[in-house]
Amino acid sequence: MATATTGLKERLAQESEIQLTVTGRKTGRPITNTVWFVLEGNKLYLLPVKGNDSQWFKNVLANPTIKISVGDVEGEFKVTPTTDSNIVSSVVEKFRNKYGAEDVKKYYSKFDAAVVVDLG
Repeated sequence: MATATTGLKERLAQESEIQLTVTGRKTGRPITNTVWFVLEGNKLYLLPVKGNDSQWFKNVLANPTIKISVGDVEGEFKVTPTTDSNIVSSVVEKFRNKYGAEDVKKYYSKFDAAVVVDLG
């Protein structure tokens, strides 16, 4: 398992989207999606667009290891999926602060799940 390099965090600080790769819970194959994120210190926060109905979130529940790619920099991490309403609310607020409340409202339909990635 890779730990985050300074290069990955530097790239994340410059970007608004990442490539998120999860392992399919049924197929076992890698599945990649482009997602928004919030970086704070050594924590990366992810918010599934359809909450716990999002396929990539269901895949993370089955296999909590993801790959993050931004440009030519990538890392593999264990993640903590959560449906804890306090944590999810905090992550939603972080997304609203970064992307704007209107865009979060426009693109996200359910706020009952989040993923926390410790970049180490």
